[in-house]
Amino acid sequence: MTQLPRRALVLGVTGQDGSYLAEILLSKGYEVHGLARKSSTGNTKNIDHLLENPQIFDRHFFLERGDLADTTSLYRVVSDVRPHEVYNEADQDHVGWSYAMPGYSYDITGAAVGRILEILRQIDKTVRFFQPITSNVFGKPVEVPQHESSGLNPQSPYACAKVLALVLVRHYRETYGMFCVNGILYNHESPRRTDEYVTRKITKAAARISRGLQKDLALGDISAQIDWGYAREYMETAWAAMQQPEPGDYIIASGETKSVAEFAKAAFATVGLESDDFVRTDASLMRPSTTGRLVGDISKARAKLGFGPHVKLPELIQLMVDADLKLLGD
Repeated sequence: MTQLPRRALVLGVTGQDGSYLAEILLSKGYEVHGLARKSSTGNTKNIDHLLENPQIFDRHFFLERGDLADTTSLYRVVSDVRPHEVYNEADQDHVGWSYAMPGYSYDITGAAVGRILEILRQIDKTVRFFQPITSNVFGKPVEVPQHESSGLNPQSPYACAKVLALVLVRHYRETYGMFCVNGILYNHESPRRTDEYVTRKITKAAARISRGLQKDLALGDISAQIDWGYAREYMETAWAAMQQPEPGDYIIASGETKSVAEFAKAAFATVGLESDDFVRTDASLMRPSTTGRLVGDISKARAKLGFGPHVKLPELIQLMVDADLKLLGD
């Protein structure tokens, strides 16, 4: 008797993390259903290669209509798909934007997690659930490096919403015995990052300036120390966390930090330029509040999940700059 493939539901499938997850799951033989909201229907560049492949789309990969703000759509999709695993990669994930729209951020990034978990509890408590959490929940940390049980001290609306998400996952895991995983992900980047994020802003500017298409680059706090890693690798680790015998929380990070200024220096060096000649600071880009040194202790993920990380920051920067140069063409 032929065994049917496992089914996964990826919320936020058009984004950086969701699109990588879809590829990873398909490579492992899953039937993958991706949730796409109305506003993302015209922004499918990260999954166009799946949508345009007749051997994959509507055979192994399916798009579902829905929105985290609409409980009825979530209930319908879960009821129809009957997934074995759910990965929630859909939220308002930009710290800067969360100051301008805190109410939306609290709802979509925090409360929506409770909606999803309650739907899973009512429909099928055996469904496995992965929730990405940001290192920003530690904010101004009480210890460096941070581990899975470090104290929470959020410093932005976005981080506060993620604290709610983290606590909800633990609540459903402990109260109802559901398989719910928190992946506490430190900054993870790739060529699929949007221009609003500082890493992509830097690599895109380095590429454009090297081609004479841009004069300079304005950044906020370039002294900020960041723990950076490769998004695809982090999503592979998210999948590994969902295959464990027992659910838990995992910090997924590089375990080391570099400043924004150092990232910019390395990015500009890949195109033979000095970042100091082009980068300027702009006070208007500074955030109302700042975080401390956020760096992850990856001992648990290394021991239980075999997590590396294998792609180091210089390789990641080169990957991103090369992709931005390719987008510019000849």
